[in-house]
Amino acid sequence: MIRRHFFLIAAAAFLGLMLAGGALKLATMKPEGKGGPGGGGGRAAAVSQAVVSLHPFADSIDVLGVAKGRESVTITSNTSELVTAVRFSDGQQVVRGQVLVELKAGEEDAGLIEAQARLAQAERDYDRWKSLADQGIAPKATAEQFRSALDTARAGVEAARARKLDRVIRAPFSGVVGLTDVAPGALISPGAPIVTLDDLTMVRVDFQAPDRYVPVLAEGSPIAARADAWPAEVFRGRIARLDSRIDTATRAIMARAEFPNPGRRIKPGMLMRVSIAHGARQGLAVPEAAVQFEGDQAFVFVITPRANGFSARKQAVQTGATEGGLVEITTGVRAGDRVVADGLNRIQDGQAVNVAGRPAGAPARKAG
Repeated sequence: MIRRHFFLIAAAAFLGLMLAGGALKLATMKPEGKGGPGGGGGRAAAVSQAVVSLHPFADSIDVLGVAKGRESVTITSNTSELVTAVRFSDGQQVVRGQVLVELKAGEEDAGLIEAQARLAQAERDYDRWKSLADQGIAPKATAEQFRSALDTARAGVEAARARKLDRVIRAPFSGVVGLTDVAPGALISPGAPIVTLDDLTMVRVDFQAPDRYVPVLAEGSPIAARADAWPAEVFRGRIARLDSRIDTATRAIMARAEFPNPGRRIKPGMLMRVSIAHGARQGLAVPEAAVQFEGDQAFVFVITPRANGFSARKQAVQTGATEGGLVEITTGVRAGDRVVADGLNRIQDGQAVNVAGRPAGAPARKAG
């Protein structure tokens, strides 16, 4: 019984000592906000700052288009015949008029020889009868009949030559041929593709823009485009042509842009992201990392001076265009305001901050 009372008395004494020590600690602590490190907004957070300043911005029309060669065609045959020779290799640069494919032309060769023989005979007959008519021996009407026969024979030679030319397929313009599976001995059908041919010195990009942008679009205006294959490169060209009509279904106008293509980096069929800048202006801007979005509302933390340092005040703003890592601020701040540049998820409204490059307790310089 005595032992139980001893333990109870010891426990009560230990609890009393703990309560007395806690009370003494609270009595000796400095109230935060009156000389403490936080200064009234909790512990001061170290932040970097950005100054709200003017930056050039431009509205842009962003649309998608597909690249094409300045001239593009799929080479075909207009007759059904066997291939006797292929005069190009895959990916070769060819010139206008160069022979690409030769087709079997035995019948056409024979027809041309026959037509030339008829022409030679018609020339001899006409020369003889014209001489007799000039001497008054034969009637002039007979000479005129042989003159008509001569003209017919000449037309026959031209027709035979044309039929022979149909058996030789040439490049209609200078460019680069693609890949082909056609080989000597293959049977070509009319309209069947033989090989593609593209002029890649210049590429065209056709795109549609909403009709409300018609006042902005003008032939000769500069234009920029990016390709997914070259994301870091901007290709610059110009608007070459505008369609004469608005599509009644889409309410859009078709435009054609032209881009120089050194090195043939832009390939026909590439998806191009076209951007047309308009409405250049000067606007207030801050880095993208300085803007915090909550739903549809944007905020920045404005660094404001206080008695013994700085604090971050949450300020609602309206944003505009984004360009080069900067966000346009249309309302909510003024030029020269200082905002927290990054790490906004660590800052609360009204929290004390230590601005990089300034002592923690340095007072703000008063304007004026």
